[in-house]
Amino acid sequence: MSRFDPREFRNALGSFATGVTIITTRDAEGAPVGITASSFNSVSLDPPLVLFSLARTARSLPAFAGAQHWAVHILRAEQEELCGRFARSGADKFAGLDFASGEGGAPLLGGCAARMQCRTAFRYEGGDHLIFVGEVLAFDRAEAPPLVFHAGRMRRLEQLAA
Repeated sequence: MSRFDPREFRNALGSFATGVTIITTRDAEGAPVGITASSFNSVSLDPPLVLFSLARTARSLPAFAGAQHWAVHILRAEQEELCGRFARSGADKFAGLDFASGEGGAPLLGGCAARMQCRTAFRYEGGDHLIFVGEVLAFDRAEAPPLVFHAGRMRRLEQLAA
């Protein structure tokens, strides 16, 4: 197998535009935990399954690995500030935020394009990441354009002429 430049591989992956999500759960002490993630994907409609992956080096990994419930928040185009808040490491990301508790106590943020409340169905080893597959127990959505991540930057969608 030939070796390739990891940075260039990352740049190649960045050619694929993704939606931006915040994934939330609670840690073993019940404190809310959340991360910004673009590594989210649908898996199945029947049963309803979604997945996300988390780096093994992530400080939040123990909370997600120990949780049975988590929520996925697909961000609206206007939620770039919220995205940045949950992308930072170390700070209390929930300070001053109004949020509810969903299935299994997973924190639910408001104003998103869509939210999915999940129960962990499977966990898989994925190289330097752990892959979480969740059964969607409940969801809601709004008619709102999503925030998009492409080539290392946040973007907004533009409607193409028909």
